Amino acid sequence: MAEQSAHWIFSVYTVLVLLADLTIRIGLSVRVIMRKRPYGITFAWLFVILLFPFAGAIVYLFFGENRISDKRAARTRESQDHYQYWLNSLKGRSPVKWDEKADSCLPLHNQAEKLIGIPALDGNHLQLIDTPDEILQAIADDIGRARSTCHLQFYIWQEGGKVTEIENALLRAAARGVTCRILVDSIGSRDFIRGARARTLSAAGIKIQESLPAGIIKTLFARIDIRNHRKIVVIDGEIAYTGSQNMVDPKYFKQKSGVGQWVDVMVRVTGPVVESLAGTFVSDWYLESDQQYPSRVDIGATIEDITLRTDVHQIDRFGDTAVQLVPSGPGLVPDAIHSLLLTTIYSARDELVLTTPYFVPDESLLTALKAASQRGVHVTVILPEKNDSKLVHYASQAHFLELVKSGVRIMRFKGGLLHSKTITVDREFSLFGSVNLDMRSFWLNFEATLFIYDRTFAGKIRTLQAQYEDDAEEVDVHLFELRPKINRFMENLALLLGPLL
Repeated sequence: MAEQSAHWIFSVYTVLVLLADLTIRIGLSVRVIMRKRPYGITFAWLFVILLFPFAGAIVYLFFGENRISDKRAARTRESQDHYQYWLNSLKGRSPVKWDEKADSCLPLHNQAEKLIGIPALDGNHLQLIDTPDEILQAIADDIGRARSTCHLQFYIWQEGGKVTEIENALLRAAARGVTCRILVDSIGSRDFIRGARARTLSAAGIKIQESLPAGIIKTLFARIDIRNHRKIVVIDGEIAYTGSQNMVDPKYFKQKSGVGQWVDVMVRVTGPVVESLAGTFVSDWYLESDQQYPSRVDIGATIEDITLRTDVHQIDRFGDTAVQLVPSGPGLVPDAIHSLLLTTIYSARDELVLTTPYFVPDESLLTALKAASQRGVHVTVILPEKNDSKLVHYASQAHFLELVKSGVRIMRFKGGLLHSKTITVDREFSLFGSVNLDMRSFWLNFEATLFIYDRTFAGKIRTLQAQYEDDAEEVDVHLFELRPKINRFMENLALLLGPLL
């Protein structure tokens, strides 16, 4: 009798577990379908949920939806009116003479301004810096000359090498009364935030703010892999840097990963667009800190107070380059950078060259690249030969054959992990910043991209891309087809998860 009772209880529990699993799978599958996301992402999540009992549901609940913490969402709503007021103040400043630009520039600018609200500003000077020692030294030198503020925002901040010189320059700046603020990503800079060096900087009066705080408890309320991937430096509200370089010295960074030194590029910017970069940093700072907006009679007075405190101000012309800053991320317009990249690719008429470390395009981007090549555009994609992510490595290779057969040149860079994110179109204009060609940059990360409407600067970036090509090997379709079957299986498996990478 006892055996029959135990058997009955076991059977009931088994049925209950199966029913619970079935209910969760069906319920989450319906939820995924009803969210109307790109079908690649939808199918990838359905694959995870249906293939892995319970575990797939847990993974989806943690990573499947772009949940931002209630605190950050409230701060975003609180700051929106102030941010919009500031954006409106940029319009009409340093206007661009579009009749002197390529025909494809104005439509792209109009779309970016419609989506983000930031116009292109003319009269800038951009200095391209493509070696890590020169990048870090230039930043240190400008900090050394700072008079009022030093604002630095990075995804990764790692101590050691020439980064120590940056930190020492900040300590000296703080000692002479300069206000120094450091905004770093909670996950990308976790070791730095918890380290002794950060405590030393804080003790000297340097303000260090953690962006998008992450932790076990926080995963219950916000998606943990939504990260702030921007790289921005603003000195005295007059000089800015942005690009792909993290606050790391490549000679000391990820040396055990087997991919070589990371290869990056930054621009030093002077001119009106610095105000856009400065305002973006300040907006991010206020979103993350507990600092309250000063209370004033009207929003204009409040903005004036904020900009005065943080060195966000109008800048005189320093050159003749038109630049538009496009900050992107899972906010009010989550698909902005993806839409703009598609427009960029479809606008190419003669030549399109892209460099990126992480190449996991969705179907729309893949179709755009193939279509560009098929209509006669010379399309080149330059990637690192070795990648620090095996999944990304295989997911990238899964697209090689169809791209190459459409006429796209795939170049694999051998000189390290090519981390530069650049696009040149017809040698007429260029995109430059922190955005990778993968789903994470399109939908999850907060990024910063410069749209540079200038032939001369596009030529400089194209020259740099050519240097990368000289140290790269083109994918040969015949040799690539001879790769081992296990590689093909890994590529196809990674491709299923590609939309989630």
